[in-house]
Amino acid sequence: MLSPQVITPAEKLAEAKKQLGFPRIVVICGSTRFMAEMAEAELRETTALPGKIVVKPGCDMKSSHELWSDPVEAQALKARLDELHRSKILLADEVLVVGDYIGDSTRAEIAYARSLGRPVRFTHPEVDPDA
Repeated sequence: MLSPQVITPAEKLAEAKKQLGFPRIVVICGSTRFMAEMAEAELRETTALPGKIVVKPGCDMKSSHELWSDPVEAQALKARLDELHRSKILLADEVLVVGDYIGDSTRAEIAYARSLGRPVRFTHPEVDPDA
């Protein structure tokens, strides 16, 4: 008797997206200093044929805001946002790195995406840490 094939949650997710006919999902990564460029990339990825579902960082903690004005709360929020962004990478079919600078957080996101087998594109290919 054959043993049943184990299907991972990631494989189940990929199959569900395929069965639902989802467009490709692209996650935008990069330093939050490039938020304007990320918005432009989101627009271009969404409107290009065929359109894609685009997810990107939801906020720029380098800009002042009451939600992260307390340093202790800001540190906890940053950790939660980093985890949320890793979930976006797991959900995505591909990654687009925006900007001409790669910091430690973005470098870690690129490594994570590649460990999952996600294709990674760059608006500035010369900053690819593996190039």
